Amino acid sequence: MESDEIRLKRLRMRSWRRGMKEMDLILGPFADSELASLSGDLLAQYEQVMSENDQDLYRWMVARARGEREGPAEISAVLDVIAASAFGQFGADSEHFKNMPQKMRPD
Repeated sequence: MESDEIRLKRLRMRSWRRGMKEMDLILGPFADSELASLSGDLLAQYEQVMSENDQDLYRWMVARARGEREGPAEISAVLDVIAASAFGQFGADSEHFKNMPQKMRPD
């Protein structure tokens, strides 16, 4: 049986070596900073995320950055947590985050 330490190391490594650089840059920092603090349910969902296609994951992350919810319901909670971690830092900083989708730009 895999120890918790080995499980987290495996997930961190898989988060940084996805195959699509954009997902490396979203999941890698998330894994480094947040993975150890996830609940058991969210960690199990994160393991499911690791088996998803990068193009789909990226689309779901970008949709969440726009306030939309895409992706499978069974991993929705962890997708929300990942997106909040990845994009939350830009939410209130419209001065520096100029590449915001048109419908989210303040008038």
